[in-house]
Amino acid sequence: MHFDFHSTRSILVERGGASNLAKRLQERGYKSILIVTDPGVLSAGLLDKALILFKELSLPFQVFSDVQADPPVPVIEAAIAMAQSCSADCIVGFGGGSSMDVAKLAALLAPGKEVLTDVYGVGMAKGPRLPLFLIPTTAGTGSEVTTISIVTVSESEKKGVVSPHLLPDVALLDAELTLGLPPHVTAATGIDAMVHAIEAFTTKRLKNPISDCLAKEALRLLSGNLHKVVKSGSDIDARENMLLGACLAGMAFTNAPVAGVHALAYPIGARFHVPHGLSNSLMLGSVMRFNLEHAHAMYAELGQIIKPGLQGSTLEQASQLVDYLAVLSGELGLPERLKDVGITAEDVDQLASDAMLQTRLLMNSPREINLQDAIDLYREAL
Repeated sequence: MHFDFHSTRSILVERGGASNLAKRLQERGYKSILIVTDPGVLSAGLLDKALILFKELSLPFQVFSDVQADPPVPVIEAAIAMAQSCSADCIVGFGGGSSMDVAKLAALLAPGKEVLTDVYGVGMAKGPRLPLFLIPTTAGTGSEVTTISIVTVSESEKKGVVSPHLLPDVALLDAELTLGLPPHVTAATGIDAMVHAIEAFTTKRLKNPISDCLAKEALRLLSGNLHKVVKSGSDIDARENMLLGACLAGMAFTNAPVAGVHALAYPIGARFHVPHGLSNSLMLGSVMRFNLEHAHAMYAELGQIIKPGLQGSTLEQASQLVDYLAVLSGELGLPERLKDVGITAEDVDQLASDAMLQTRLLMNSPREINLQDAIDLYREAL
């Protein structure tokens, strides 16, 4: 047995905890804070309670709120520039996965020791970075506990920066921040977290027993609460379970990496600006069905968590799980097919070509995916 497991130093689970952020930062001696978020979080007022205490304590801060979904290079460069201009000594990522990803890179690159183009890939970032706090407002990406930030480098390609230096000093899980999520966002981010756990458990490379445990507990929490939070968004207990489930899934997949679903989902997001969680949900059924022969024993094990009581051989149980997950997005009110988000048969060849660039992910697939396989999978998902 040989593996190297990385995790966030401190995970704080506290309802309403974001309101006391300024006090925690001041107690640590920070004197200039950059908060990285997006316009939606700002307009929804999710930062309002936290900022009140910043002002009461006279703790200097700036808010960078220009984060976009699937953040492109100019957004990251702008966040770095703001961190440098206000001499930030701590970065806070407050929002969904994109905000946290930008915050990670701002913390890493604001000291000026490295530049973005030099840190793409695995283990290229050397640090040091600024102190970093991450506060998710969705239960999906798990970015608050992952070693990766995703950057959109062109209309057809995303690249990852992968390094333990991107793990924050503190991840704060405040379920109250997720109470206002619309049902469709709740559903898409929840499925995204489930995909993280499923692919971490079935990855071809770096599978390890710690990630396996985390993935299974994540799926217990996520599958047991997803329908509840979509139906009744004010259920704080279910919201907290989803937030913790997404966090555990993030811990799992940052050490046992994701694979084919993500590889085929990324081009959908890059070219058609489909949210990442929805892109994953659209490809989940097709890719799992493709993997059945190679992964059915593992799928059957997960099936007993997601749909307890499945009967038959491991292959039969795995098939039943795939059938269930293939229609889950529709049950939750999300688009079910690629055509529902504007993708046509004419787009398939380009998407497949783009997916082949995701070698970092494709190498983790239980079954090898070549160009023709990718074409067939996109066609199946149409």
